[in-house]
Amino acid sequence: MKRRTIILGGGALLAGAGAVFMARGSGGAPISLHSFDWKASDFRAGGTAGISGALPEPIFRAEPQCIATLAQTLGPCHTNDVPIRSDVTEGVAGLPTRVSLRLVEASTCKPVEGADVEIWHTDARGVYSGEAAAMCNAGEARARSTSFLRGRQISDANGVVSFLTVYPGWYPSRAVHIHLRVLLGDRELLVSQLLFDDALSDLVYQGHPDYAARPVRATMNGGDTVFSSSEASHFIFDFEKLDGGVLQASYTIGIAA
Repeated sequence: MKRRTIILGGGALLAGAGAVFMARGSGGAPISLHSFDWKASDFRAGGTAGISGALPEPIFRAEPQCIATLAQTLGPCHTNDVPIRSDVTEGVAGLPTRVSLRLVEASTCKPVEGADVEIWHTDARGVYSGEAAAMCNAGEARARSTSFLRGRQISDANGVVSFLTVYPGWYPSRAVHIHLRVLLGDRELLVSQLLFDDALSDLVYQGHPDYAARPVRATMNGGDTVFSSSEASHFIFDFEKLDGGVLQASYTIGIAA
């Protein structure tokens, strides 16, 4: 069986072993947890079209990477009536990325089954979909009539959900991120965001054809307007390059229920 290597802070962790070391930045400095030896050409272009066959099960850290706290607001780019679906792209172009989240109780690490998990993020151009995005992307009337890169899943017996999407684009004042919301019944357990490694974003934005038209981004993880530079490193995904040119982004969330 092929041995899989998961990219974590400070180096690589072979599934089931290893230690984690966090890098920290300040101001607008990049925060990168690893030096990637991948190339943009290692990944597919054009989005999720053409991906065939089952992808391998995601590999998660056993312990929560953080106890993510409840945010004050969903933010202006959230929309309602988001569908349950695994592929959230609606055909938009970008580096195909599977985002996998594992929800556990922070105190016991017991999986949280049956949670309604929602994600949303921008396309390669840094544009949100949906009518609520009028406030976020003035002049993008076409995007307001769509619902790309928004979706929900129900966590399984292992507390896991997975979404097939594309690598997010960037927009001014924000580091590269996705939004997430977790409901259990009528209780809102979590509203938060997760970040992408700055070195990986450089690799994607500087070499992948679906992002080539964008100017160089100005905001790194250390200069984000939501996370402080001391917080940001705790909210960065773990990564794996899957066969077929798909990026795997994984994160274990400790829910303070």
